[in-house]
Amino acid sequence: MITVDDFNFENKKALIRVDFNVPLDENGNVTDTTRIEAAKPTILKVLEDGGSAILMSHLGRPKNKEEEFSLSQICKTVSEVIGVEVNFVEDCVGAKATEAASNLEMGKILLLENLRYHSEETAGDVDFAKQLSELGDIYVNDAFGTAHRAHASTTIIAQFFPEAKCYGYLLAKEIESLDRVLNNSEKPVLAILGGSKVSSKITVIENILDKVDEMIIGGGMAFTFIKAQGGTIGDSICEDDKMELALDILKQAKEKGVQIHIPVDVIAADDFSNDANTKVCDIMSIEDGWQGLDAGPKSRELFDEVAKRAKTILWNGPLGVFEMETFAGGTIALGHSIAAATKDGAFSLVGGGDSVAAVKQFGFDTKVSYVSTGGGAMLEMLEGKTLPGIAAIQE
Repeated sequence: MITVDDFNFENKKALIRVDFNVPLDENGNVTDTTRIEAAKPTILKVLEDGGSAILMSHLGRPKNKEEEFSLSQICKTVSEVIGVEVNFVEDCVGAKATEAASNLEMGKILLLENLRYHSEETAGDVDFAKQLSELGDIYVNDAFGTAHRAHASTTIIAQFFPEAKCYGYLLAKEIESLDRVLNNSEKPVLAILGGSKVSSKITVIENILDKVDEMIIGGGMAFTFIKAQGGTIGDSICEDDKMELALDILKQAKEKGVQIHIPVDVIAADDFSNDANTKVCDIMSIEDGWQGLDAGPKSRELFDEVAKRAKTILWNGPLGVFEMETFAGGTIALGHSIAAATKDGAFSLVGGGDSVAAVKQFGFDTKVSYVSTGGGAMLEMLEGKTLPGIAAIQE
């Protein structure tokens, strides 16, 4: 794996694809700097070598160069996080961008305007990628969150740097962490899959059944498995058209010797509301008018035992509607179990938008081994797909 450590950036301009698609408030202030902080080590390596850094990113999904999607808004925050003043140029290609890049002194940072102000970016346009490539000497991809997109700046551009392209520290760490779970794991390996829909996790489940020893299936998707096995689930969420598939997954797991754990009880509510009436129900017999919104106390104990005997843990998806305090207990309990296993020497990887939000919200992000920065990209890697942004560096 070729990383920034394989290059000396002295007197070189590094063209770095970062993922600064960060959340902003109504005044354009950055509300979460995680992605900027994640790119910092790569940027500093370039500067400390005696080179300069040209940063390119997208922000949101602009249709017509709307001001609310301008990266100029985040320039001050990027400067504060990196600890070096960041210059900004109001385009990413063309005369202004070319001039700003050619005038950039070593040790300095330039942030280009939103790549998606040009439709050629998402179209993977070769000419657009070539224009971008002319701004720097070495191409660095450090944007895992967009590595599953064959966009101009993430994939197509790499062909213009046949001998001068590499992964940044963040992207390399993502690849290593996932590889450690999928291919070089210490057994027993536990996968925890939650969230609302089985349909979004089918390929993941099928791909990792050969790689895990135990699997917890929680969250809303558990009810499809329960109903398929003859349970009554009240008003709980269910994908009726995926029940046959759920039974097939259980059959496959049994054949492969993988132990599947599904919640045995739930916190049920009479309304999808934080203020709803609640009660603990056996998951196989939830009354009409009630819906399961969190893992119950017996399930939490069961999952705690499973997590604590694991040596490698992958967590993707919450166990309940953690956004509502009333139904956050199962996800919090699981976080404590994984943190304890990690403290005892297990390697734990958390990924996927909701799981990442949960571990941050409840303070587990520093108590697990690694928190992935890319939801969609991580899922595609778990599905066994080769990500175009990763492949482009290796070609």
